[in-house]
Amino acid sequence: MNRKKKKIDKWLVWILTLAVALNFTNIWEDEYVNQYYTSAVKSMMQNLHNFFFASFDPAGFVTVDKPPVAFWIQTISAKIFGFHGWSVILPQALAGVGSVILLYVMIKKVFGVAAGRIAALTMAITPIVPAVSRTNNIDSLLVFTLLLATWMLFKAITIKKHRWLFLAFVLIGVGFNMKMMQAYMVLPAFYLFYWLSAKIDWKKKISLLSGATVLLIVVSLSWATIVDLIPEDKRPYIGSSETNSVLELALGYNGISRLTGEMSGGGSPQGSRGQNEEQGEHLIPPSGDKQDELALENEGMQGGGNTTDSSDNENQQNSNLDSGQDSNFRNAPGGQSPPQMDGDNNDPGGGNAGRFNTGTPGMFRLIQDGLADQISWFLPLAIVSIISLLGGARVKETLSTKVLHTVFWLAWLVPVAVFFSIAGFFHQYYLIMLAPPLAAVIGAGLPVLWKAYRGLEGWKSWLLPVGIALTAGLQVSIMLPDRETIGLASILAVGIIGITLALALGSMKQRSAINTYMMTAALIVLVIGPLYWAMTPILYGGNSMLPEAGPTSSQDEQLPQMNDMAFPGDEQDVSINNNNQVDTNEAPNDEKSSTNREKRNDGRGMNGQINQSLLTFLEKNRNGTKYLFATLDSTAAAPYIIETGEAVMTMGGFSGADSILTVTELEKLVASGDVHYFLIGNRGMGGNSDIISWIQENGTEIPSEEWKENENSQQDGPGGGASQLYYVDVKGEE
Repeated sequence: MNRKKKKIDKWLVWILTLAVALNFTNIWEDEYVNQYYTSAVKSMMQNLHNFFFASFDPAGFVTVDKPPVAFWIQTISAKIFGFHGWSVILPQALAGVGSVILLYVMIKKVFGVAAGRIAALTMAITPIVPAVSRTNNIDSLLVFTLLLATWMLFKAITIKKHRWLFLAFVLIGVGFNMKMMQAYMVLPAFYLFYWLSAKIDWKKKISLLSGATVLLIVVSLSWATIVDLIPEDKRPYIGSSETNSVLELALGYNGISRLTGEMSGGGSPQGSRGQNEEQGEHLIPPSGDKQDELALENEGMQGGGNTTDSSDNENQQNSNLDSGQDSNFRNAPGGQSPPQMDGDNNDPGGGNAGRFNTGTPGMFRLIQDGLADQISWFLPLAIVSIISLLGGARVKETLSTKVLHTVFWLAWLVPVAVFFSIAGFFHQYYLIMLAPPLAAVIGAGLPVLWKAYRGLEGWKSWLLPVGIALTAGLQVSIMLPDRETIGLASILAVGIIGITLALALGSMKQRSAINTYMMTAALIVLVIGPLYWAMTPILYGGNSMLPEAGPTSSQDEQLPQMNDMAFPGDEQDVSINNNNQVDTNEAPNDEKSSTNREKRNDGRGMNGQINQSLLTFLEKNRNGTKYLFATLDSTAAAPYIIETGEAVMTMGGFSGADSILTVTELEKLVASGDVHYFLIGNRGMGGNSDIISWIQENGTEIPSEEWKENENSQQDGPGGGASQLYYVDVKGEE
C-alpha cells in the first residue's frame, strides 16, 4: 500500500484537476455545439447506413466533409449517455485530458519527473487546447490519437518489439480517418526517430518502415476506397467533394489545397462548387469565387453566408479589412463571400491567406495577432529550450536518448510550424497540432536551462533569463491590445522586468537562494497569461463552431456589429449568452437592437432552435413525404434534424455550393413524392442557381403568415434574399 502511495505524483493530480476543469466546466450548457456535426450524430444514431457513411441527414442524402471515425466515437457516446450537447463533446474533453496524461508519461520517462510535470502543465493551459476540447470539433481526438501513436513508437524502441511500430503507424492511419491529411503532419518525426533510434542495420530499418508505411496506407484509405467503390445511388453524396469521391476530397480539398489555398472549381457539369469552403469548419470561399461574382451581380444584396458565429474582435476586424474583406464575414460558415472591397485576388494562398484571422504568411506569422494568443505564449522559451537540449550534441557521436527524443519533438514541431507559417487555408483551432511538441520541449528544456544557469555553464547560463525575458515580452504584447487585460499585462510587465534583471545579474556571480525564488516567481508570472486565456471559454462563453480562446472570443462581443446585418442562419449569431444559449433579456446596445434580434427568425431557428410555426405547418401538410422539407444548405436544416430527427434535404451540401442534384434529378424526387416543400432565398449559390429558378418557376409560394413566427422578418434565407417557402408538385413521366 505504501509503495502505491509513493507512485502518486501529487503535482500531476493538481495538473489533471486543472485540465479537467478547463475541459469540462459548463460543457453541459452547450446544447447544440457545432450543429453541422451534431446533426450528423443525430442521423448516425438512426441506422447503420448513416453510421457507416457519417451522413449529415437521416435520409442519407449527403455526408459531412470528414471521415467517420471521430463521429463514430461521438455517436457511441450519445448512444450510451443519450443525445445531448455534452455527450457529443465528452469524447473530445476526455481526449484533451488524456493528451496531458500521455505527454506527462512520455516526457517523465526520458527527461525526469519535473520535466513531465512542466510538459503536462504547459499542454493543459495552452489556450487552444481546452478551447477545442470543449466542442465537438474533432482536432483534440486527433491529437490524442497521434500522441498514443507516439507512445507506441517509443515503446517499439524501448522494448525492441516491431509490432509496436506497426501499431503506431496503424493509429496514424486511424487519425487519417478522422481528419485526413492533417494526421500525416507527424510522419517526418516518426520516420526520423525510428531511423536514428532503432539498433538494427539499415536494411532492416528500411524493411520495417516500408511495412509500416504499407499498413498506414491500407488503414488510411480503407474507408475511402470502400465508399468510392459503392455505386453512387447506393450511398450519400460526399459532402464538399467536387467529384463525389472521398479520395478526391482527401487528397485535394482536405490535403494539398490546405497548403496552397487554391480551392479550384469544376468537377461537376455545372461547375457549381467553385472555390468552395470547408463545410464543417465554416470557411468563406476565396475571392474570385463564383459566389462572389453572384454577390457582385446582385446590387443591394448582402453578401453574407450562413453565419453561425460572430466572434470577431478588433484585431480580427483589422486583419480582415486589410485583406479586402468585411470583418463581419470572417466566420461565415458557408454560403457566399462578401463582395471584395479591393478586387485583389493575387494574395498568397489562392485568395485565402490572411483570412479567418490567421495573419499574413511568413516566418513571423505565429506571433501575429490571431495566432499568438492561441498557441505561442511559450514559443521563445521553447526555442531556447531546444538550443539547450541540443547544444552539446555532436552528429558523429552516438546520440543519447534525450537527444533522440528532442529530435523527435523538434521534427514534429518544425514541419507543422512551417505549414502554419505559409499555408493559405486553415483555422485558428488547427494550431492544437503544435501544442504537444511545444509542451514537450519546454518540459524537457526548462530543467536543463535551470541547471545551466545554476552551474554557470558559460553562454548556456544566459539562455534562461533571455528566454524568460523574450517570453514575457511576447505575452505582454499579446495581452496589451485587449481592453480586458491591459492592466494585468502592465503589472506582469513590470514584475517580469524586475525578475529578469535579478536573474541576469545573478549570472554574473555565484547563484544564491534568492535566484531560486526569482525563477519560481518568473514561471508563475509566465503561467498567468495563458491560464487566463485558457479559462476564457468558461468566463466569457466559447464558440463551438470556430473554437478560439481570448476575452473577445465570445459571440456576445460581436452582437452590436451584427444588428444591422442580414444573414441567413441568424439562429446562431444573435442573442447568445455566455453558454451559447438564447438570451433575450440582455441588450448589448439599446432596446431597438434587442428587438431586432428577437425578430431574426425567418423560417430558421435562433441559435439552433427551430421555427415552431414552420415545423407545425410542415408536419400538418407534408402528407408523408420522405423529407420534411428541402433547403439549399445545412445551416437551415441542422436545427430541425437535431430537434425532430426528421430528414431534411440539403440540396447544396453544407453551404449550398455542392453540386449534388441536377434539375432533372430534383424533378424526379418531387414527382415521386419524396419532397414537396422548399425553404430558399431568392438567388442561388454557384451552379445551384438553376435549381432555385426551377423551384420558383414551378412552385407556389406559401404566404408568410402561415409559417413565419414573425411575418415582418426580412432576414436572408438559404441562398440569399428573404427566405421563402415553396410548395412544388409535378407529374412524373408516363
